[in-house]
Parts: sequence; structure tokens; C-alpha cells
Amino acid sequence: MENYIIETENLTRCFGSQISVDHINLRVPEGKIYGFLGANGAGKTTTIRMLLSLLHPNEGSIQIMGHSLKAEREQILRNVGSLVEAPSYYGHLSAYKNLKIICGLLKLPEESIGEVLDIVRLTPYAHKSVKGYSLGMKQRLGLAQALIRKPNLLILDEPINGLDPAGIQEIRNLMLSLAREQGITIFLSSHILSEIQSISDYVGIIQAGKMIFQDSIQELEKKSQVRLSIITDRTEEACKALLSYGAEVKKQGNELLITVTDQMDQAKIFNLLQPFSILNISEKIASLEDIFLELTGKEGGL
Repeated sequence: MENYIIETENLTRCFGSQISVDHINLRVPEGKIYGFLGANGAGKTTTIRMLLSLLHPNEGSIQIMGHSLKAEREQILRNVGSLVEAPSYYGHLSAYKNLKIICGLLKLPEESIGEVLDIVRLTPYAHKSVKGYSLGMKQRLGLAQALIRKPNLLILDEPINGLDPAGIQEIRNLMLSLAREQGITIFLSSHILSEIQSISDYVGIIQAGKMIFQDSIQELEKKSQVRLSIITDRTEEACKALLSYGAEVKKQGNELLITVTDQMDQAKIFNLLQPFSILNISEKIASLEDIFLELTGKEGGL
């Protein structure tokens, strides 16, 4: 049985009459990377703000590390690091001095600074002023600020926004090493499907405030089924024949899209279509992008 580091029950947040987050039940397994995926405006940042107690829910409850966030807010948040939107820092100061200020505020030992700078690979630039850093380096400093308290849980809201490909790769590798080598659970929000797919163990998809999918990345990938695209001389009749035997068929104009399963394999499909003249056959495999669009009911991209 999974140990969940974050559990919510019917978590809901409204702004006036607008429901931003609608009765969602998050289940984030400990020690994993959980990708929280949704289009801009789907409710991701509102959810994160509630998890960090920056917003209060209108309804529902939040448990983090087995404790109620409402009852034990300060104790819980001492063990949570976060990066929401752009990191805050003093540009004229070095990374080391920025982190020293945080250590003073949180009453943490200064020895932690060298350790986190090493983790985020900023040690060679520790004493250079932050205003000269690249965007990727500034994001890594933001992660260092989140890691300085040695959290069990890291909550990151769109951490690769605005980064170039090299910066994206830096942050991706860093998140993987934090989870695999440091054992930190990462709750990562993004609107970029490929980013979630590349590093996440688990995925939650939110659409218009509602959770429409939550499971392992493998379960999401299983939905990437093979479909046969077949055009026959009598589309309507062929479609009815397949449906009568339990096939999963989608009709697009004169094309039939038939999902291949263990019960409805290609041999059985061709056998059922023997009475018809087959004019064209091709094989289509749904990408994760296709699956996402199907789950969210969107025709366009994010």
C-alpha cells in the first residue's frame, strides 16, 4: 500500500461565483515525482496555494505527511520547500549571501548553505552577484532557497517557465536527482505534457478545476492504444457490424477507427469485415498528447 505525503478530500476553492478548484482528491505517493498537469487557468496554482496555506479552501481538507494542515500548519510547512512563480532574491548580492539571509530568518545553521549550493550545482558561482546569472541559474537558486530547510516535500509551480532548452535540462536533471538520490517527494505543476512525461512517476490531470485523471505514468501510457484506420465500401454497415460484436469504433467521415484490444485483435476485426470491400488500412498509435486531448475534451493544444 502506498504512503501518501499529500492527501486532500474534496478540496474546493471559489472566487465569488467562480469555482477554481472543484472537490479534488489528491493522492501523492511519498518519495515520488508527481506531475500535476493542466492547461493555464485549470486550477493548478490555486491548488498549490492551498497546499502551502497561502489560500484557505472553501471546503475540504488537506493532510500533509499524515497531519492536518489546518491544525498543524507551522510544523508541516517547516518540512516543505516551495518555488511558486519566479524566485525572490537580492540581485546585487551573491547566492551565498542570499541564502545566508534565509538561514538567519529561519534560524538554520550556515553550514547548510554549501551543501545546497552543491546540490543545485551553483558552488562555482556562489560568490558572484545573482544579477549576472542566467535564468536557469536563477531557478536553481530558487530551488536552493527551497532546499535550505532540508524538506521532505518540494512543491514547484511551473519551474521551467521561460527557460531555454539547456535550462530546462538542468532543472529536469536536478529534480530527478533530488527525488532519486535525496529521497525528496516532488509535487510539480506544468502545462507541458512532455515535461511531466519525462520525469514523473505519477500524474494528476486537472481540467476546469476538476481532476479527470490520477494514476501512475504507466497507466496513462496504457491508454496509448493501437487503432486501425479502415475505409470500406459500406461505412455505416461495417460500423454496425463491428459494434454488434463489442468493438470500440469511432466513425470519422468514411473512416472507421477501431481500437485493438486482447478481446478484439486485428484477426477478429478483419474476420468481421470479410463481407465488406476494404479500400484502405493504416495503423494509428495514440500519443500521450492525443490521450490528453481526449481526456480533457480539447481539440487545440494547451
